[in-house]
Amino acid sequence: MQDSFTQPYLNDAVHQFRTLKALAERAMAQITDADLFTALDEEANSIGVLLKHMAGSMHARWANFPSSAEEPPERHRDSEFAIDERDTQQALIERWEAGWQCLFDALARLTPEDIASTVRIRGKSLSVIEAINRQLTHYAYHVGQIVFLAKHFRSGAWQSLSIPRGKSEEFTRAVRQRYEA
Repeated sequence: MQDSFTQPYLNDAVHQFRTLKALAERAMAQITDADLFTALDEEANSIGVLLKHMAGSMHARWANFPSSAEEPPERHRDSEFAIDERDTQQALIERWEAGWQCLFDALARLTPEDIASTVRIRGKSLSVIEAINRQLTHYAYHVGQIVFLAKHFRSGAWQSLSIPRGKSEEFTRAVRQRYEA
């Protein structure tokens, strides 16, 4: 039997994942094709690398979730941090979309019994909720990097994804008016 926490938690987790995906995509919509593959220095990741890595992580963690969240033998994580000739913009976006679909399908499959189970990630036992939260924070970290890079590349032409500078009070008034009406 499902408790009063499970479904609201899963609904919110899905909402948060969808919000992260949309945030990254709104940032990427503002960059050029060349920006996708530009790294700030030799140690930095490009947005393309971040897409490739996140897609690899999503497939690894969610394809068999919750029965398994361990690294599959066919994943070569280190290769996710290098762009090669197969990593076109279209190919990266397709992998990104497939990764997110894998995640959303896994969350939709969860049963109340699954929520009470444990999974192993890199040998560490985690509750299903801990595993979901682990991935949520991991993806938020990388989406933040994507937004940072996109904003850097667009500079003065950047269109804010949240509250524009100098508009906080105006935004707060508008939100309050909506809730007071």
